[in-house]
Order: sequence, then structure tokens, then C-alpha cells
Amino acid sequence: MGGAFHGERQPVPKPTNQNSIFRFGLYELDAGTGDLRKDGNPRPRVQGQPLEVLLHLLARPGDVVTREELRLLLWPADTFVDYDHSLNTAVNKLREALSDSADNPRFIQTIPRRGYRFIAPVEVVAGGATGFAQSKRQIGSEGETSATISNEQHNLFLSDAQDLPAAPSRVVKVLFSLIQAMYLSFYVVALALLRWVEPLLSQAVQNPKWLFALLIATALIGIPIRLYLLSAAILGYRGLSAKFLRLFPFVILLDELWALAPFLAVEVIGVGLALAVTAALLYLPFSQRSLILMGERNPKRAENF
Repeated sequence: MGGAFHGERQPVPKPTNQNSIFRFGLYELDAGTGDLRKDGNPRPRVQGQPLEVLLHLLARPGDVVTREELRLLLWPADTFVDYDHSLNTAVNKLREALSDSADNPRFIQTIPRRGYRFIAPVEVVAGGATGFAQSKRQIGSEGETSATISNEQHNLFLSDAQDLPAAPSRVVKVLFSLIQAMYLSFYVVALALLRWVEPLLSQAVQNPKWLFALLIATALIGIPIRLYLLSAAILGYRGLSAKFLRLFPFVILLDELWALAPFLAVEVIGVGLALAVTAALLYLPFSQRSLILMGERNPKRAENF
């Protein structure tokens, strides 16, 4: 949908908040420099188009900022550009910088077919005076309340980054890598021993074919996921934290299913030990998530965490 901007359109004025400091959640943004801090700790600087988009959203918290407005803000008239792709890239970079998610937003909410809205309370510090930027719409309009309630319910069961202590990035990397290697070995061993697995399933259930097919399918899905996460941790992929949190809903389903794997060896290890190992494996997906968040809180963390 990229194309030329029509000359008769008036450009959107850029926000007049270049000397302000914005505070939202655990974050603080210096509008003049793009310096970003989380809980007092420095984060990678926000620059260029992502910074302009963020400042425009922060200037109007709670309001829907349309894609057309952002297009006119970022590109002058008569500029040919694939603005849909460029705008999506800018917003994705912002979400990565803020450890935010499009599926479960804490800051930037996507309004389908319209634009975006900044849904967190914003404190503006300008010239030494502190005030709170107020939305023109009440919290709760167009589904914002439901999003807030969803986040609160989400945090009842899952730890938030601010609830966890900081951890050295090297420790996080080693422990996270070991967990991925363990799951990878589960999948490979199960596939390597399929001729012994099928009789065990036959003893457990009357019609094991569907369970046998599920085991194979989940192992084949799990292998590339674990290889990706393992290589990302070892090689230091940037933005691993945000990427893992986006994968987490799928990872937890896979991991909770494979938590039953010890029962494949119940004749060897016994029912008691199988139950104990299964209980530990049921918790393991949550520990992976906690490790990632603990690494993110470390002020001396590597960039990939």
C-alpha cells in the first residue's frame, strides 16, 4: 500500500515535547535524546522513526492515533515509500524496546484497521514541573478496561519483571540453555526409541494411535523451537527476551504436554518418581520465563536479554 503522499494534505505537526521526560510503568524516556531507562537502569536508546512514533503516542495517551496521522508525521508529502511495512517495523521495534506484546499489550495497543493507542498512564516532566498527561477518553473506552483487567489477571499467575530479582546474564544464559538442551534431548530420545514407545502407550490406553501421532507431531514441532532458543541464548540474539515472551503461549502448551514424559519410563523408575519428575516439569516452563525476566532486570545484562 506504499505510495506517494498527496501534496494538498497538511503534515501532522510534530509533538512539542522535545525537552520533556516521560514516565510510564517502570520506564522513563528522555524525549530530547531518546535515552530510555527501565527501573533506573539504561536500555538501548530509541531513535529515528520509532522515537517519533513513541513521542506522538505519549503526547496523546488513551487516544487512538491513526496510521494516516503517523504516515504524515513520518514522511513528507510526495515521498514514495512502503509506509505500511516501515510503520509496522517502527512499532515492532518500540514493542521490543519496551518488552511489550501486541497480543497482551501493556503500553501500545493496536486498534485494528485504525491505528494505535498508548494505554498506560503517562507522567510528563517538563521544566521541573511534574504533571500527568490525561486521556481525552476514559480508561475503559473501546476495550481498554478489559485489556487492563486481563493484564491484572495475567499477573496473578505469572511473575512480573518487577517482582523478580536481577540475575547475572551469564547465569541466566547457562540455565536457560540447559533447559532447552534438556527438552531437545527429550524429543530426540523419544523419536529414536519409537519402537519401544508404542508398546508402552498401548499398555496405557486402549487406542494409542492418536497419542502416538501427537507425540511425534509435538516432538517434530519442539525440535526447531528448542534449536532456535538454544542458539539464541548461546549466540546472544538481540531481543531474545521479547521473542521468548511472544513464543511463551506456544512453549507452555508443548512443555506441559511433555511433562508427562516420565510416565513412559514408569516401569523402570516407578510411579512415585514419575509423579515427582512430572511435578517438576510442570513448573519448568514458568521458570524459563522467570529466568528471562530476571536477566532483563540486570543493569549489566547482555543486550540479548
